[in-house]
This record gives sequence, C-alpha cells and structure tokens, in this order.
Amino acid sequence: MRIPIIGGNWKMHRGVPKDAKEMLEQLIPLVKDLKNVDIVIIPPFTALSVVEYVKGTNIKIGAQNMYFEEKGAFTGEISPKFLKDIGCEYVILGHSERRDIFKESNELINKKLKKALSIGLKPIVCIGEHLEEREQGKTKDIIKSQFEGTFKGLSKEDINKVVIAYEPIWAIGTGKTATPDQANEVHQYIRELLSSNYDKELSENLRIQYGGSVNPSNASELFEKENIDGGLVGGASLEADSFAKIIKVTQI
Repeated sequence: MRIPIIGGNWKMHRGVPKDAKEMLEQLIPLVKDLKNVDIVIIPPFTALSVVEYVKGTNIKIGAQNMYFEEKGAFTGEISPKFLKDIGCEYVILGHSERRDIFKESNELINKKLKKALSIGLKPIVCIGEHLEEREQGKTKDIIKSQFEGTFKGLSKEDINKVVIAYEPIWAIGTGKTATPDQANEVHQYIRELLSSNYDKELSENLRIQYGGSVNPSNASELFEKENIDGGLVGGASLEADSFAKIIKVTQI
C-alpha cells in the first residue's frame, strides 16, 4: 500500500523564521494525530531553521532546490550536504518554475537528483507539460522526454527512493487544475514508463503526487484516484487551516 505524501511548497513566502514558526504552531496540533500520511513543509532557505521546531512531530522539512556539488565557488547556490546536515529530509528538484523560469534542463536536474540520492536526501522530482503542449496532444511526449532525461542512469534501487510529482505547468499558481481524470491519466502513464523502464512492482509501489492548484475543495476528488498519492501544494499550504484540511482528506 502506498502511503500518501502531502508537501507544502511555500515558494518565496513565509521566509522569515518567526513567521514560519507561527504557521507551524497552528498546524502541528491540527495534524498531530494523523496516521499513514507523510507531511512535508518546504519553506524558503531562510526559514529552514524550523527543522528544529518540528522535531518530535509528524512533520518533515524539505528544501526547494539544491546544487549538484557539495562545496565550491558557486555563489548563490546551496549545497545538498548543508541541507542534510541541518536536518532536511526532502528536496524538490525540477519544479516547473525552475524548468520554465530558470531554464533548468533535464540534464541539470539529473545531476542534482543523483547527488541528492548520494547524500541521503529524498527527492521530490517534478515533471509536467505546458498548456499549448497539452492542447497539441503532446502531453505524453513531453512526460516521456522529461522522464527519460531526468531519471537517466538511475538504478531501480535509487529511483525507488524518489517521489514523482506530476505538475502540469499550466496549473501552477493559475487557479486552474487538471480534472481528476486528466491527472489520473498522466499518473497512469508515468506508471507505465516506470514499468517499461524498470518493472511492474516498482511502478505499483512508487508514489506519484499531483501538483497544480490543489486546495481543500478539489483535494478529495484528486486523491481518491487510484494513481494519485497525495499532492504538492502551493498557495493552500501557506495557512494552517487550509493545509490541514487537505492533509485530512487522506484519512477518509
């Protein structure tokens, strides 16, 4: 049985430690008794100190990005070893905003992914298409290309440690959401890619989140689909009440 994972990607919000802690003070009691769900908060780098605050709770902390080297003259980048050493458990790689705005390639994300795994971080790896690509019927072509480039050279043992997030780029921060059937169809296709590139057992066991304007109103319909294992949540993760409502959907 796949345990759902709900990630709260705060992006460039709640980056002051005091502000982040205040939100977590509200969230922790709302979710402390929930079972069989992994809860991850992914704040800006400046608020990663809250990793100390969530110790002993059922909430884990992740980072929004990392570089593929552990140290060196890379001004403005962040070492995966630093993240691991301060207590981060997860890291997002290949988020649609990194691919689209900052032009990160499959090859670059592949390097980051291999380094994250070698350090012991748990990668949440994002893939997804633009609206025009979907409208042109190219969704599967884009997903396959990103899948093959991003996971190139990964062993079955390594990819088994990854969480994949399907993020249609047209649904990120737009208020638009793929219908549950649309999302489930792509998740099923990702499982087919996992099966053909690795094996059926892995495809059935690997967790695939949906990311794209997930909120308390649509979470239930999305999460009840057989191939969707929770969500990577943006704006609705910034407030404790709305994020807790999304997490609690996994308990129904």
